[in-house]
Amino acid sequence: MQRPFVYNRGNATKEKGRTMTGTYENGIYREGDVRLSDLSGRRRLPIGRDGFATAVQESVVIDKSLLIADVLNSSAAVTLFCRPRRFGKSLNMTMLKSFFEIPPASDPNAEDAAYLFEGLSIWDADDGRYREHQGAYPVIYISFNPVKKQCWEDAWGALNQLIVWEYIRHGYLSDSAELNEQERAYFDRVAGWEAADGDIESSLINLTRLLFKHHGRRPVVLIDEYDAPVMAARDNGYYDEMVSFLKGWLTAALKDGGQALAFACLTGVQRISKESIFSDLNNLVVNTSLNAKYDERYGFTEDEVRALANYLGQSAHFPEMRQWYDGYRFGSVDVYNPWSVLNYFDNDCECAPYWGNTSSNAPIAAMVRGGDARLMRKVYELLKAGGSVEAALDLSVVFGDLDARPEALWSLLYLAGYLTTDDTEQPNSKDVVRRLRIPNLEIASLYRSEIIDRFAQIAGGRDCLIDLHRALVDGDAGLLAEELEDVLLNSASFYDLTSENSYHMLLVGLLFGVPGYGNPASNREAGRGRFDIRLAPERAGLPAVTLELKFEHGADASRLQVLATEALAQIEARAYDADTARGGAGAPSTAGSLRYGIAFSGKSLAVVVDRRPS
Repeated sequence: MQRPFVYNRGNATKEKGRTMTGTYENGIYREGDVRLSDLSGRRRLPIGRDGFATAVQESVVIDKSLLIADVLNSSAAVTLFCRPRRFGKSLNMTMLKSFFEIPPASDPNAEDAAYLFEGLSIWDADDGRYREHQGAYPVIYISFNPVKKQCWEDAWGALNQLIVWEYIRHGYLSDSAELNEQERAYFDRVAGWEAADGDIESSLINLTRLLFKHHGRRPVVLIDEYDAPVMAARDNGYYDEMVSFLKGWLTAALKDGGQALAFACLTGVQRISKESIFSDLNNLVVNTSLNAKYDERYGFTEDEVRALANYLGQSAHFPEMRQWYDGYRFGSVDVYNPWSVLNYFDNDCECAPYWGNTSSNAPIAAMVRGGDARLMRKVYELLKAGGSVEAALDLSVVFGDLDARPEALWSLLYLAGYLTTDDTEQPNSKDVVRRLRIPNLEIASLYRSEIIDRFAQIAGGRDCLIDLHRALVDGDAGLLAEELEDVLLNSASFYDLTSENSYHMLLVGLLFGVPGYGNPASNREAGRGRFDIRLAPERAGLPAVTLELKFEHGADASRLQVLATEALAQIEARAYDADTARGGAGAPSTAGSLRYGIAFSGKSLAVVVDRRPS
């Protein structure tokens, strides 16, 4: 394959209005210790490009090549990297493939990939001693992403195809003089789509042996998204069949005592150790986001994002981007979401939940849509400024564990990237209680969206929720009472409405997504006490809204009116909203304030309101 044309601008620092603080030469931009590869010089971003060779040839790639040195220096024969989706796992795996692989003679797309790494950190590391490993190993590379099927028969067919095509990629073995007749016959059966089930079940260990025998060099095995088939199998009822196959298929090849394997790397979101896929692998090392080792190899560090922003001429947007996409802690390093950063730059620096739009947000949805009042209280706590929950993390859990172990939810949310923690000590301990938090504004917006969706359903649909919000902001106590009564009548058992807290949690959920307002604040100190619920406007011209709630068993209509009036008076007496009139630094001017007293009993309620000018 012909090399791409490389621009050479030496130490150019300014071009077409862009100011760069680093240097660009021979396709490599350097800024401090950070290197970016842009062989084409076109500043294109690798959106959706998981193949390292193509990404480097056609776009800007942040240099993560020291992962190669880490793998070579590791004492682990098999390493499993667990990171959230879209955090660079596939790009890193294809990078390893490009670096290590002896180009297969039967692969028309194969090439000597040395030029892709010239100028990257790995090429210069330790006086170039890692160069001898470039293009030096036969490589088996399989991504299990396509094996997400609804039944075992389709999944088995997809597995067969992936294995057969990897055999075909090494088709030169069919004519290898190093193999005997029986070995070539076996290879031809698999590569010729004529393999029996037993041939497929032993196909990985057999391919490592055939490659070793042909090359005289132990092969490298790379398995990307190993957990994707297991998750699909669990969701679709063929879990036992999938786990049984993968356990035998992987274990035979990965636990060979160094007979035919140089080393192996696997990636996934979840660890799945309890599924016994790896129960017989005592040479496996699991690396998660809690581990300090490899902590800079997945996701973007602050220096990398700053260098990318400078190279693209977008440094002015750096503070905004930090709020939206930074905030993860991997080991000892603060990390940005790489998918979101790239899409942010590619969309003219428009803030949006790019990562959340790539697939269903199943862990959040399961929590928000099925959570009881206690769980939702923790969710609301997470969404406060500086909010957190405390939980121990068991990183061997899987999604199906939620049925038997509700506490597994926090571990799943952490593994999937919807929570992070700064407490990364003792990464392998299941007993350390860690403070978990939402990483950034992007992930907070995903929680908010799921909450709005759930409570829109509870309210009778999005239109009903909009009417409820409009009545609230307009100060229309009568219409607000009607809308809330409809909710109680249609969702009376929502939180087993038997206490003030039950109604409180229901109302907080209903008030997410009020146009022009931030998330509802709940049980905060203000004035001479703690208000129940408050909505602060995010744009000028809207009133601040404070709500005080009361509950009493068996209260009739007249008693509810009295309780609501008492609740309204409590706001005044305890000055819950005194600070809203003054506002704060940078806060929008308000159109006065609205005070609501609301009283509940069973499916009945009363609402009174008082509007105060600014």
